[in-house]
Amino acid sequence: MDLSQNTPENIEYMVNQIVTKIKMVNASAIQYTDMGSEEFEELKEIYEMVLRKNNFSPREMQALAEELGRLRK
Repeated sequence: MDLSQNTPENIEYMVNQIVTKIKMVNASAIQYTDMGSEEFEELKEIYEMVLRKNNFSPREMQALAEELGRLRK
């Protein structure tokens, strides 16, 4: 998948991957439809960081959830 393009499909894919990787309990709180295309670069940075890590502390998971919440429209 070419994630360099700012498309709704790529945003959906990245959000779903992030939520799955950090095992977000309330995944329905973060929907890809809540993300605007103007937040694409920030979302991509979060996505790339999440993929690099194998484990997340509770504090990191909370920070990621807060950051995703901040990116919502």
